[in-house]
Amino acid sequence: MLSTELTAALNKQMNEEFAAAHAYMAMAAYCAKESYDGFANFYEQQAAEERFHGTKIYNYLNDRDQHAKFSEIPAPKTEFSSVLDTFEAGLAQEQQVTANFYNLAELAKNDKEFSTISFLNWFLDEQVEEEAMFKKHIDYIRRIKDDANALYLYEKELGKRNFSEEE
Repeated sequence: MLSTELTAALNKQMNEEFAAAHAYMAMAAYCAKESYDGFANFYEQQAAEERFHGTKIYNYLNDRDQHAKFSEIPAPKTEFSSVLDTFEAGLAQEQQVTANFYNLAELAKNDKEFSTISFLNWFLDEQVEEEAMFKKHIDYIRRIKDDANALYLYEKELGKRNFSEEE
């Protein structure tokens, strides 16, 4: 049985995942407003992925006979100075999520909660990919600078992204 502390931390992270989805939708809205439909799609797909992550934790709590508890989702940042700003905000968000999962893993380790450690390993691996992806996009956008043609092509490429739970 999960400890009260670990259950509370998993619930907190579940809500953080849904809050991240909310934040990515705000980034999508900014991009759509600026007529960057490809970048908007990227963030819409990122939001779907975060909802999947939140649901994964929800299901784990239920599987462990714990009560998944939902909390209020704070309003996300809605104003950005550029597309680059959205990606930098996304990276900072993912870095915080990584720290959260490290803390969860430490709690699970201290509780000798081996099935939870196994469950969390999937998320830890996922966070390596998430941070690397955002860093790559930031590097590309910085390299593009003011090249409107390159930005257009890059946006079109990101517009093809389609989240699948099998990723």
